Amino acid sequence: MSQNKEFKRGSGTKSKILNVARNLFSLYGYKGASVRKIAAEVGIRESAIYNHYKNKEEIFLEVAREIFSSPFSLSSDEIKELALRGKPFLHKFTMQYKMLTFDKKNENMFRLLMIELMQNKELREQFMSEFHDKNIKTLSEGFFTMMQSNLIRSSDPMMVAYEFISTLFYIRLQITILKFDSNSTNHLATQFEKHVDFFWESIKL
Repeated sequence: MSQNKEFKRGSGTKSKILNVARNLFSLYGYKGASVRKIAAEVGIRESAIYNHYKNKEEIFLEVAREIFSSPFSLSSDEIKELALRGKPFLHKFTMQYKMLTFDKKNENMFRLLMIELMQNKELREQFMSEFHDKNIKTLSEGFFTMMQSNLIRSSDPMMVAYEFISTLFYIRLQITILKFDSNSTNHLATQFEKHVDFFWESIKL
């Protein structure tokens, strides 16, 4: 078998491990989702898991990295180009954030991650790096471009970024808490859009 075929097969197994692990973590929590259960669901021997990951924590951290990842996967040039349009930059960021919030696959894992954050130092560091720092950097670049183009009032772009994303995160947390108790979140469905409108009115020139 060629090296390329070996790589593709290995990549496919690794991807399947992550997908299965995400489901099991969301169903049983970190402690309840054993490597044995993950291997059984994937359809491989438990020992085969260790060809891809050294332990369960490494699998969990990789799943978490996907959940924490920034909704924006744009280059600095793409961020600048979109930010020159002003409000559409905020709207696109927010809609991608909203999609993550209401994605069932992400929803249960996000709830679990909020619990595990208090118990796992590496997870906390990953949260700050993959979620907090990257989102703040993306938004700061966008707001700086808008300030330079006289679309919004001049200020500290990082503080404006903090102000903008803090409300989005709170809405996401509120939705997570409500769903945990099987309460309706319909009244929050439009809060993301309302936040964009309200925030834009407060910073535009």
